[in-house]
This record gives sequence, structure tokens and C-alpha cells, in this order.
Amino acid sequence: MAAWDTIIRGGSVITPDGVQKKDIAISDGRIVQLAAEIEGAAGEEIDANGLTVFPGLIDPHVHFNEPGRTEWEGFSTGSSALAAGGGTCFFDMPLNASPPTLDGASFDTKRVAAEKSSWTDFALWGGLTPGNLDSMEELAQRGVIGFKAFMCESGISDFPYVNDQTLRRGMGIAARLGLPVAVHAEDEELISRLTAEARAAGRKSVRDYLNSRPIVAEVNAIHRAIGLAEEAGCSLHIVHISSAAGCQEVASARDKVDVTGETCPHYLALTDADMERLGAAAKCAPPLRDSKSQITTLNARAGIDFIASDHSPAPASMKESSNFFDVWGGVAGIQSTRSILLSLQPRLPIEQVGGLTATNAAARFKIPKGSIVVGADADLALVDSQKTFTLQCEHLLDRNKFSPYIGRKLRGEVKRTILRGRTIFNDGRMIGRPGGRLVTRR
Repeated sequence: MAAWDTIIRGGSVITPDGVQKKDIAISDGRIVQLAAEIEGAAGEEIDANGLTVFPGLIDPHVHFNEPGRTEWEGFSTGSSALAAGGGTCFFDMPLNASPPTLDGASFDTKRVAAEKSSWTDFALWGGLTPGNLDSMEELAQRGVIGFKAFMCESGISDFPYVNDQTLRRGMGIAARLGLPVAVHAEDEELISRLTAEARAAGRKSVRDYLNSRPIVAEVNAIHRAIGLAEEAGCSLHIVHISSAAGCQEVASARDKVDVTGETCPHYLALTDADMERLGAAAKCAPPLRDSKSQITTLNARAGIDFIASDHSPAPASMKESSNFFDVWGGVAGIQSTRSILLSLQPRLPIEQVGGLTATNAAARFKIPKGSIVVGADADLALVDSQKTFTLQCEHLLDRNKFSPYIGRKLRGEVKRTILRGRTIFNDGRMIGRPGGRLVTRR
């Protein structure tokens, strides 16, 4: 009999101790041995010579919009694109699904849909809004990974933003439940006033939109959220930080608050000039920043713990308007996260990519994934990390294929993605059937 289910041989493995040439033995969906050369046989042997073996990418911030808005994206297409990018787990935000994930019943509905269609494992965020504070405990009992709140209008009518008083109350509940609160940090009062002034004056260009959401709106909101979390004793996570100044606000608070920060590939690879050039495909909130304000240092000391795609697609019809304020904001980029980061070499060493795309998020949210170590889930991506390619629309597996990276030269071609020891993507196509499972905190 074979000693193991699978052995992956000869890859350059991204481990917590750096890049090492190792074999990986897998049984019952977990990593059971790592060694320079594993003797014996397995039911399947995979040759990884010439490839880099990364921990399966964990994307802690996606909008798959199911149920209710599956024509924007769904669990099947969204998770396929994630797997094609070397991803094995996503955390789905409580909006833009309809209904949003605001109580136990909506959580149950979303979980059933994900278990039916997702190719990868998943966790679910619960919402924190003015109307669902009494439902946070039942969401916690069902296994939400944390609670998401907006400090400005979300753009979705059934997911209202919270004022500071409501956020403070919600953080107190989350602290009692032992779960983090994630916030979209932009100052509603400031951006709504600037937006109203621009609209009233008939201003509607990309630059007008950029001017309506200045960096100070982000920094002020982050500062307020940190103060509220400190008072409540709540773990805090700041999503999609867009500026170096926002990162610094997080970094300077680590000695008094349990706070982490994430940014997205588009804030690293694109600037405000790209938004003016690309238009709707690059619209997001917070918006892209100028090159002087961009995030350049990617580590915890600088306020960034990990990278998330904030994949937020919509049908093409919602991305078309002569008034840029009316264009749906959201970047669709879930398949390109790792390739964008590998394209930042030498600015970003390859050994850091595993931490930023998997290990750090798994540690923050306490799930048994994200590291190539004995005992962890065998979630792996085999990547030709030096291969370059030009992204084309036909490469993309998400539903609407409206990426700002189309036509861009990227680095790092994913050859195979393995979820809990089972290959789900290989040489450009999905393998087998969807089999994703709900992941909850330890």
C-alpha cells in the first residue's frame, strides 16, 4: 500500500523559514511530512521541479453577491477564478448579496448556496449595521469570521452605514463575542459634502470623483475607528487601505489596539492616472492615489498585514455612464492577486508573497490554513513564478471579465491548485466538481 495519498516532489516551497527545496507528503487532506527527499510511494506523485509551491491563496475580502445578485458574480464563477489564481479560500462579505448577511437566516441561506457551488473553501463575514445589532450573537453562533461595517454609504440600500455611536455599540458586542470588526474607513460627512458640491456644479469626470474622496477622509475615519475599538476592547481590521498615510495611522496604533490592515493589488499596481486612463474598470472606493501617496512598504510595521482583492464586480451596463459618479465602483481582480504581487519583484521579495496572501490572514482569523507546515490543510498552488504573460479576457474565469489588468504583462503562471490534497485547477481548467466547505475560527 502507498504510504501517502500524494507526494509533491522537487518544488521550491514557500515555508515559514523561507524558500526551501522540499518534497511534500499529503494524507487525508493535510500535510503530513516535509523533507528534502521523501522516500516511498504515494497514490499520486506530482512533479514540481522548476515550480514554486505557495500556500493556497486566502482572499479575506470578496463580494460574490450570492444569493440575490448572482448576475454580478456567484460562488461558482468567483471561486473558479480564485482557484485559477492559485487560491483555495475566500471570505465573502455580507454585501452585495440580497439579502445581506445580517442575521442567522441570511447566513444559512448563503452557506447553503456556497456549499453547493464553491470550488474552494470559504468563510462568511456578518454585517454590522444600525438595524442588526441584536442579531450579531446568532451570527457568531453560526460561525461568522467577523463583522463588517461601513463608516460611509455602502452604495447598497439594504446595508446602511454606521455612525460612531452605532459602531461603538457594535464593537462592544463583537468584543464580548470575541470576534473582530472590519471597517470600510472613509469619512461620510466629508465625502458626501464634496460629492454633493461636485454634482451641484455639474462636475462629473474621473478627476472630479477622485477629488471627492481625499486621503484625509480615509485617515480621519481610520483614526476614529481605532479610538472606538480601543474604548470597546475590540479587535479591529481596516480593509482596503489606499494610502501610505492610512497605513501609518494603523502602524502607530498597534501598541494600544489589536488592529490589522489590508490593502489590495490595485492600490499597489495602479495610480490615479491609471483610473483616468482606464475609467470604469479602475473605479473603486477609496479611490486610487497618486504615485507620491501610494503604499510602498508591505509589512506589519508599516500597517499592512495582508493583501485582499476586494473583488467587487458588476454587469457591464452598471459600468457605463457619462457621469463617473454614477458608475458602479468596484475592481474585479480576484484571479490576478498573486501575479500582480510577483510582478512587483524586486520591490516585493518572493518569500514575502506567501505571508501576504495566505499565512498572515490565516493567523489573524485563526483558521488551519495558509502555511506549508505539517498538520495544516494541504492547500497549495504550484506556480511558474518566473513565467510572464499578457492577461487576456479569455484567461479570466469570473462572470463579467471586466478587469483593469487586461492587456497588462504579469508574472507568475499558476499551473495547479490543490485544495485539501485534491487538485481543483490544472493547466488552465477546473478539475472535478465543486467541494468547498465552510471554514470557521478555531
